[in-house]
Amino acid sequence: MASMIEETVARPSMTGRWSSVGLRWAGIGLVAVSWVSAAFFGAYILAFYAGAIPSHRLEQWNSNLPGLYDSGNPAAFLAMAAHLVTGGTLLLLGPIQLIGALRRRWPPLHRWLGRLYVLAAGLAGFGGLGFILGKGTIGGLPMDVGFGLYGALMVVASTETYRNARARRIEIHRAWAIRLFALAIGSWLYRMDYGFWLLIAKGAGHTHGFDGPFDVVMVFFFYLPNLAIAELFIRARQAPSHDGVRLAATLVLNVATFFVALGTYYFIRFYWGPAIVGAFSAV
Repeated sequence: MASMIEETVARPSMTGRWSSVGLRWAGIGLVAVSWVSAAFFGAYILAFYAGAIPSHRLEQWNSNLPGLYDSGNPAAFLAMAAHLVTGGTLLLLGPIQLIGALRRRWPPLHRWLGRLYVLAAGLAGFGGLGFILGKGTIGGLPMDVGFGLYGALMVVASTETYRNARARRIEIHRAWAIRLFALAIGSWLYRMDYGFWLLIAKGAGHTHGFDGPFDVVMVFFFYLPNLAIAELFIRARQAPSHDGVRLAATLVLNVATFFVALGTYYFIRFYWGPAIVGAFSAV
């Protein structure tokens, strides 16, 4: 009888240990794949958007999203330029800040990179909001609302991440940092989602003016599911006795990793890669 009781007690412990390990490695896998993808996307931004500034080819910005560049509205241009530059910074720094070994071994580096990260996130949010207020989006009111909410959430998340770090509320700080990372990759996933939709559904519901049914959904979809996954991960980390929550979070993270890996391959081969090579060939 004693051995049966011991076995019954030990079994949840073993299950809990394996679910914790699975959740940890699922998180590492998603961060690693996201970092590789973000690095290529950051290089693409530099090649396509930033590279167009010294060569005076700013009109090419509008090939991806019409109305992004307007020579008659310098304030909107500066706001969007700040948004793009800081957005690229976020994509490259975000995964670094989530590496536990770096936080433990080099805390000063983590703190200084964190300050740069939240500053970039705040500027990206304000830059996007400034563009919307100064010019408005091509998709009209739905896109203004969706992108405006995204910018506001970026500002709130960056503020809360920094504020709780300063107050040494480490667990709350980490939760907000995860939310901020989930938001920061939104602009990158926005393009991935469109790429998959154009490939799978031939762009059904998408219009040139970005006011079709799919476009209206996308102005919220590119960041709200990210936040939902982030919240699931946060809750799973905070619920050590709930193996089901951890297993569900692990499954979701693995599915997200597969989606990001597949999208990264597709974009590097057909989109980002050719644009990067073309930019270097033009130099």
